[in-house]
Amino acid sequence: MPAWMGVDLGNARVGISLSDPELSVATPLCNVSVWSDYFEALDDVVDLIAEHAVTHVVVGYPLNMDGSEGKAAKKARRWSSQLGKRLRQAENDHPDSAELNAVDIELKDERLTTVSAHRQLSEAGRGSKKHRQVVDQQSAVLILQSALDQTAHQREEGDA
Repeated sequence: MPAWMGVDLGNARVGISLSDPELSVATPLCNVSVWSDYFEALDDVVDLIAEHAVTHVVVGYPLNMDGSEGKAAKKARRWSSQLGKRLRQAENDHPDSAELNAVDIELKDERLTTVSAHRQLSEAGRGSKKHRQVVDQQSAVLILQSALDQTAHQREEGDA
């Protein structure tokens, strides 16, 4: 069953989330360790896309609070572009997967998702020291859930 993937680009970890097949709920999947360069995660993310039959990737786009594109947002845009190139190149390495070159990649405004993720983890009773291990995954969940909700809303408006 196809799924969507959420990606939160962090300095130590890239958080990954997946949707259910109905594209209604995002759940955490894993972290990919990157040791200060999240371009190192590209091959691992391509493998996860192939493994989980992902058809759409939503990458967190950290715009500045005024909506402008800063250094981190430009890097996220470059990362997304590189992911697209890797997907086109990797299709031969994953013959059993869906067409990797047909995977859509979307940048999604992620202002304050890390703050929201920390708050949700605190409300769930996780100590702040344990947040670091899962906050990137939780941020990826928030990014993906936002995209899923927006798509569902657009479908509902189209049906009305």
